[in-house]
Amino acid sequence: MIRLFHASDVHFGAEDHEALDWFAGCVHDEQPDAVVVTGDLTMRARSHEFAAAARWLEGLGRPVTVEVGNHDLPYFNLWARFVTPYRRYRALEAMIERPLDLPGLTIVPLKTTARFQWRLNWSKGHVSTRALRETLARIEAAPTGHRIFIACHHPLIEAGTRSSSRTRGGRVALEALGAAGAHSVLSGHVHDPFDIRYPGGAGEMRLIGAGTLSERVRETHPSFNELRLVDGVLEVEVRRMGAA
Repeated sequence: MIRLFHASDVHFGAEDHEALDWFAGCVHDEQPDAVVVTGDLTMRARSHEFAAAARWLEGLGRPVTVEVGNHDLPYFNLWARFVTPYRRYRALEAMIERPLDLPGLTIVPLKTTARFQWRLNWSKGHVSTRALRETLARIEAAPTGHRIFIACHHPLIEAGTRSSSRTRGGRVALEALGAAGAHSVLSGHVHDPFDIRYPGGAGEMRLIGAGTLSERVRETHPSFNELRLVDGVLEVEVRRMGAA
């Protein structure tokens, strides 16, 4: 069995310290095989927010892969946003978009953020041709017979949550990922968990969203997902803070 803890939207700068301590305690007590964080480590991409996020992630003591979220791009410094948008990630460099190979499972990153979009709301998702091409190449390089999980920030299609992703190129990407052999897509952004099945042309895929560990909750209290891969069958449990 492989166990993953899937968290998202930690938002250092608007973090919930109780939720962070609860999650870290679960990691230390239960020792999952890996931790997947699908974006928005920070609130405003400030250096001290990234530093706090790096300390927290390093303290988990488990293999970690982290995706970039829209809040992780500089908001106030346009030069940094367009020229060096990920410079403040240097403390996290080893974790960012890090493919993880576990027994029978490969986790592959997909970038869904954009420095600029031809629409007013730049927080929404965008899958570029280049980003999709890079992800497909990583899928092709995965060991034969592995299950493929994709990790990205924005849901590729709407999941019926209160918040939306409106990811441009998302459905095209989803079909391409399915055709390439991906089995599941892990995401965040909407701050509420979901688990839906997508009947794509290449076969059914599982789309799984994590909630938030920040103060910016929507319909669900702070939560994360526990994923268990048992004999090729994926089990998903939403772990809510304060629930038995």
